Amino acid sequence: MNHDPVAAGFDPTRLDRIAAHLQRHYVEPGKIAGCQVAVGRHGHLAYAASLGLRDRERQVPLGDDTIFRIYSMTKPLTSIALMQLFEQGMFQLDDPVARFFPSWREHRVWVSGAGDDMVTEPAHRPVSFRDLLSHTSGLTYGGVLPGMGDQHPVDTIYRSLKIRSAGVQSTMTEFMEKLAQVPLRFQPGTAYMYSLATDACGALVERISGVPFAEYLQHHITGPLGMVDTSFQVAPSELPRFAANYARNPDKTTTLLDDPTTSAYTRPPTFVSGGGGLTGTMADYTRFCEMLRRGGELDGHRIIGPRTLDLMRLNHLPGGGDLATHDVDLLTQYGNVGVGFGLGFASTIDQVATGALTRGDYYWGGAASTVFWVDAIEDMWVVFMTQLMPSMSFDFRGQLRSLVYSAIVD
Repeated sequence: MNHDPVAAGFDPTRLDRIAAHLQRHYVEPGKIAGCQVAVGRHGHLAYAASLGLRDRERQVPLGDDTIFRIYSMTKPLTSIALMQLFEQGMFQLDDPVARFFPSWREHRVWVSGAGDDMVTEPAHRPVSFRDLLSHTSGLTYGGVLPGMGDQHPVDTIYRSLKIRSAGVQSTMTEFMEKLAQVPLRFQPGTAYMYSLATDACGALVERISGVPFAEYLQHHITGPLGMVDTSFQVAPSELPRFAANYARNPDKTTTLLDDPTTSAYTRPPTFVSGGGGLTGTMADYTRFCEMLRRGGELDGHRIIGPRTLDLMRLNHLPGGGDLATHDVDLLTQYGNVGVGFGLGFASTIDQVATGALTRGDYYWGGAASTVFWVDAIEDMWVVFMTQLMPSMSFDFRGQLRSLVYSAIVD
């Protein structure tokens, strides 16, 4: 892709404010060790910058080939994978998941109480594919995500069943059978809650296709797109390129959270997580975003149909409402007024309510503060990579939106 900000419709001087902002406010004060950002528009690479260190302890600069933990930026790839099977007529969005995992017919829904005093009721209808893709299924994350509010009685059941517990080996089938035993937080399709639903989507890809999930992704998405460094495990030969991951402490200092030389990502995964298991490079993820910008195709490889992609980025929340209305758990952290959620992506549905300079974007981020978005109206994508947890430490996406969109001059 050509590096040409003017052809992409940007003022180069204004784009240069991106690196200056990140360097001054985040890298120099030590709030992050380093970061990368890239902007593409109209098929041109308009901007790219690599700042700081990928490994502060070893003083290794953050090079363009750095491998990052992308965590929940895995979810859009998994959602695209499942929708490829939708395109083949394997299911309809409102089909029950129980078509492929019969134990999911027995779901109950939490009403009140905890432990032996917990009251549940039958689900009014089965959990559907649409529910999983849009996080309206009633599943939770089991209380394991930082900053997700108080523990809920349902989350204790996730932990007792060791659903996605660290170090616990689990097949896709075992994972889905355990999820069938946990009460849902709410009736399917009535609210939104960020959850293990996309891991369930990965299990459905494996069950429907008959191909191991990691192998399916490689054959149908990452391989055709040339995402050569995107994987559920960092190969031993690539470890020198793997970034360190840091935690922000209550006193605003940062400490090493995951050393790249001893990370769990250096070993085969105990569970192939469609919700957050991938590592990859900036170059790889920008190829994924360029495919999305082009309506589902890149370099002669059609990954998804343009009309399918249009359906995915529409708002599928109940009654067309926003996350601020329907989100059970995240409103206090993210204030998602004017933001909808589709089939694997969040999207702006009310520009005035969000107060942002964008009105056609769809996006998501990862637990280590990575973020991307694609804007169908501006014909643009932006990817930001760093390694800092938790992801709500700083509003990188909001700041980058202001910096990027204010640099567009065509």
